[in-house]
Amino acid sequence: MEESRMKKHVTIVGALQIGFSSLWLIAAIVLYFVFNFARGQVGDDETALNVLGFLAIALPLFLGVISILGLVAGIAVLSYKGWGRIITIIVSALGCFNIPIGTLVGVYTIWVLMQDDTVKLFNNQ
Repeated sequence: MEESRMKKHVTIVGALQIGFSSLWLIAAIVLYFVFNFARGQVGDDETALNVLGFLAIALPLFLGVISILGLVAGIAVLSYKGWGRIITIIVSALGCFNIPIGTLVGVYTIWVLMQDDTVKLFNNQ
């Protein structure tokens, strides 16, 4: 493939990474509030309070970390940073578990970033 065509693909990958990471960051914030609201609704059930308390921290934290990592990686890919390419591949591989959209975006992202022409683009910048 020619260099300008791969640049377009890299731009699409960066935009997708930033867009989906932003959505997942919003989802993490919403989850935090939902679980804390649910915690207030269970009454005195100690087990439910403990489980919801754990989920209110663990899930939003996990999603938030992955989302922030994805945002940083997306920005780095748009700047043709070599480390951003690697982080984006890792985040995209994790995103493949989000069936079906995450799988499609992840496979496309990995395909674009593993092409020889793309690697050359990142090495030349």
